[in-house]
Amino acid sequence: MARTDSFVEYVVELLEKLGPVQARRMFGGWGLYFGGRMFGLIGDGQLFLKVDDVTRPDFQAAGCRPFIFEGGGKTVALGYWTPPADASDDAYELLPWARRAVDAAARAALKKAPKKKPAAAAKKAPVEKKAPKKQAAAKKTPAPSKPKPKSLSTRSTPPKKRAVAKKTARKSPRLKRS
Repeated sequence: MARTDSFVEYVVELLEKLGPVQARRMFGGWGLYFGGRMFGLIGDGQLFLKVDDVTRPDFQAAGCRPFIFEGGGKTVALGYWTPPADASDDAYELLPWARRAVDAAARAALKKAPKKKPAAAAKKAPVEKKAPKKQAAAKKTPAPSKPKPKSLSTRSTPPKKRAVAKKTARKSPRLKRS
């Protein structure tokens, strides 16, 4: 199991009223997960909650700040904002903000999910399958099979004698020249 620091444990304890929250180490910080979706992160000792177009105005109106980091010579702002200052230490004040973050994570997951075809479109007339093209006249002939070697029990002569017999049979008589 990943090692946690005291602030991460404290935040997970604050979020107990939300339900089973898991903290996982990532990129020098921590990701907070609820229902398998990341809804928050902890970086540089600060809690940030996920926002989207629906919840961003609420976070802005409450005076929250976005998560910003420097990367590749650029300043990058992610879709995570701090909760309001009064909600940072009170579980009851933090709960509605955490719920907004969980809802934003769920909406983001729906956007990423592949869209299914409607049932009416699936029941349209079946598509006819094309007949396979006929092969050219030249068909492949199967490779000739190799003859199986005879077993030792069916041989009439033992292998040594047979080999000697073949050697003598192969020699042709030499003719002497005069």
